[in-house]
Amino acid sequence: MLDLGWSELLVIGIVALIVVGPKDLPVLFRNVGRFMGKARGMAREFTRAMNDAADESGVRDVAKTFKTATNPLGSAMDGVRDAARTMTDPAPAKKTTSLKEDPAALDPEREEAKKRIEASAARTAADRQRRDAEAAMKRAEEAAAKAEEMEAALKKDGEA
Repeated sequence: MLDLGWSELLVIGIVALIVVGPKDLPVLFRNVGRFMGKARGMAREFTRAMNDAADESGVRDVAKTFKTATNPLGSAMDGVRDAARTMTDPAPAKKTTSLKEDPAALDPEREEAKKRIEASAARTAADRQRRDAEAAMKRAEEAAAKAEEMEAALKKDGEA
């Protein structure tokens, strides 16, 4: 792109001030700003159209296949990240009746397996919480028993 430093911008500003004049300079800058905004918008729309065309033609799928072939570890980590993202996504996936309507939808067997895994994880978490609570209760009872023993020992020492 254009490589303009502060000195070049200062020269351009001084020349614009002399040529256009101080009265019309704000209007010129406003028009240049509008033009730049329109140019950026057109560039953004062009980029979006090219990305959509690439998606429709399958270029991304081919690029993903090449990436998988050249870097299997990286692509495996991408798969793990995608799986983690879908598991932690707070928005529920929409239910469809067929995989043709939504290829990302799980088939009924995988949906059932997912539910079993979630239920098993919930049971395991509940069991762990129960065990932790029982252990905390046991520690509290032991601490109370020790406190009673120490109190009894203090009373006995106080009487002697």
